Amino acid sequence: MQVVGLLNKFDQCVLNMALIHMCNSESHVGQEMRGQYNTWKQDTDDPVHNPWLDIHQFTIYIPHPSQEYEGITLEAGLTQGYNVEVEPVKDPSSLIYDVHQGGHFVAVLKQKQVDGEFTIAATGIFVRSLALLSLDVVVDAVEGETQPIVVRHPIIRDYPQDWEATLRQFLQHEISDEALPRLVGYVDSSLNQDYRSPSWQDIHQAGNGILSL
Repeated sequence: MQVVGLLNKFDQCVLNMALIHMCNSESHVGQEMRGQYNTWKQDTDDPVHNPWLDIHQFTIYIPHPSQEYEGITLEAGLTQGYNVEVEPVKDPSSLIYDVHQGGHFVAVLKQKQVDGEFTIAATGIFVRSLALLSLDVVVDAVEGETQPIVVRHPIIRDYPQDWEATLRQFLQHEISDEALPRLVGYVDSSLNQDYRSPSWQDIHQAGNGILSL
């Protein structure tokens, strides 16, 4: 298995599992997103639309593989997506990326030791339509060195041949979200009733879906 930057096999599988939850509107993460969005709109008296049209921040926590929790196993928590938090971005200009509609800001925090604190491991953009994460993995925090990677949805086997060019065009604002193929439709239970989300064990046994750009 390829190890990218400071991410090992376990880390990469956590990212895969997080992406699965982020793409599925019916997952714990998807339901939490809708709840946060509705509360925000009610507080501001703004009309409630499709929450995916507004930019959100997803925070993915990569726990230490030996971390233990009270009342739930690590594997069960990852299967449910309890390590992913989401909230609407009320001021997109405050983000370190120029994210436009169809993209969402992502922060990845990693725990390096049991019961230890989480520190920043990567930042990037979640492109929902393409069902992928475009991340800058921190290689050297002091020097500001990062390594770009892409995490593709492990369930989607046949990405379009030009997906890399399409992603770059979207990130560079050359095309809009409407021009992107709706790959997420295959892995969102609200759009595909036959879709069944895999467990942590399924993902960990299968390996990773990370490609270097």
